[in-house]
Amino acid sequence: MNQIRTWHPFVGPFDPCPPVTCKAYLVPPNLFIPFQPPNWPQFPPAEALKHGTLWPALYSPYESRMLEGRAEGQ
Repeated sequence: MNQIRTWHPFVGPFDPCPPVTCKAYLVPPNLFIPFQPPNWPQFPPAEALKHGTLWPALYSPYESRMLEGRAEGQ
């Protein structure tokens, strides 16, 4: 399931700033799971701490756009 959604905001003819024609946002996976089913697969404890959740279905990787375009290690 794709967690990134896009939308196209209204661009007025008299906006003082350059328009952003496409915006994106992240939809958390827990919105699509109404209850916790029994016997769900689980990450091992060390990997669950790394991912921030015990269940792979609730894992949502966060990729920061703040570091976009920077070289590794800066």
